[in-house]
Amino acid sequence: MSACFGLGLLLLVGAGIVLTGLPAFVVLIAVASFGALAGLLTDAVPLALLTALPGRLINLLENDLLQALPLYVLMGLLLDRLPIAQALFRSGLAILPASPSAPLVSGMGLGALLGPMNGSVGASVLGLSRVVAPRLAERGIPAPLRFATVAVASTLGVVIPPSLVLILLGDAMLNAHTIAVTATGRADRVINTQDVFHGALGPAALSLVLTLAVAWFAGRRARGQTGATSKREPVGAADASIAVVALVALLILLGGVATGYFYAVEAAAMGATALLLMGFLTGRLHGAVLRQVLADAMAMTGALFALLIAATTLTLVLRLLGTDRLVGDWLIAMPGSDTLVVAVVLAAIGLSAFVLDAFEIIFVIVPIVIPPLLVRVADARWVATLVLLTLQTSFLLPPFGYALMMVRGILKEPVPTGALARALLPFLLAQWTVLGIVLAAPQLTHLGEKAGDASRAPERPLSQEELNRRIEEQLPPPVDVPPLDIK
Repeated sequence: MSACFGLGLLLLVGAGIVLTGLPAFVVLIAVASFGALAGLLTDAVPLALLTALPGRLINLLENDLLQALPLYVLMGLLLDRLPIAQALFRSGLAILPASPSAPLVSGMGLGALLGPMNGSVGASVLGLSRVVAPRLAERGIPAPLRFATVAVASTLGVVIPPSLVLILLGDAMLNAHTIAVTATGRADRVINTQDVFHGALGPAALSLVLTLAVAWFAGRRARGQTGATSKREPVGAADASIAVVALVALLILLGGVATGYFYAVEAAAMGATALLLMGFLTGRLHGAVLRQVLADAMAMTGALFALLIAATTLTLVLRLLGTDRLVGDWLIAMPGSDTLVVAVVLAAIGLSAFVLDAFEIIFVIVPIVIPPLLVRVADARWVATLVLLTLQTSFLLPPFGYALMMVRGILKEPVPTGALARALLPFLLAQWTVLGIVLAAPQLTHLGEKAGDASRAPERPLSQEELNRRIEEQLPPPVDVPPLDIK
């Protein structure tokens, strides 16, 4: 019964986020406290086991990968403040043929370039709404297609390395795979963040190509149905120079991390430093603006760390209640093929995305459902890529997809849900096609695996001490039992 109570806590989290409007970390802490108190009162959770929380939090914050969080947040804020997005978008319009499709394709390309650096879907929506949406309106693109373009472009950064979502999921998959390998005794090499990057490359490229093709045909259709205009926009020398430098720098960073030449933290540090220097040299980052950017970066980073700590607290309570074991028993006993079991888990994650952001899913849902899934399904790289693709498409499902809700809130233009769904359908079909291909062909996530493993900067393999430490993080401490006084 206590394990089922844990599932009720997860439902309570979703209801609390949707109905109260409170920050997610507040809801998570409140639900975790309620669950712990209920467990203590019913003797389902011994008080001694809750003392594992400080140790888990200390081990969590010792993770070097978390250094990337503030750096990627800072990069996203600097990209929003500097004229890089505008220059790239205008240069894209100048290169493409004069057509109503040009701003749609250029907007998608901008989302693919900046999305991995913005840090989250919400940050991408903010930037693209400011840069892309007005240009689409000037060319007569109908509102549903404008909304769909901004929403779809904002999700491209979910699957393109080295997005913050990819980095955090990579760390979560490492922990989940460690638990699964330990439980099964398999001799598998534990997956790392670089493996997730490499696994996502092929599907991400396929998804981007199909999305650009759909955007091109959607623009041509808009010209025939609504009379959207075609015009070539000249680009100045300053914009062209900024676009070329930014494009080369972004491709070096993205390609370097994706292929293993840079660690994610190193790439984020280089990108943030380059953007800061550009802001200083161009005079865009004067005193007041710089202070505001740094204050926003601290606030957003603090919110992410608060979310991570709150989710870690909740997952400990769920483990003490036995919810993870209940889910594991269900998955292991589920009839059918491994592909069917993976599809069921992906459907559950997709439903979670209606009320949870990507970070909340990675911190709360993944630690509960993925370890038992990997006990049954050995290919962790394949599972990680499918989770990414599921997150991407679930943010676009009307009417409550996270990206759609963000776009509606920012653009503040009434668009019927039916019209928006029709505009989104071709893009969703393209993403579902990629998801179906990867689900049916796991080898697509292993392209160039040997080359990736032999990259110049591979992530170091886990030592036995590190492996033991990660296992201990997932387990409560032993309870001291006083010796029996037998006379």
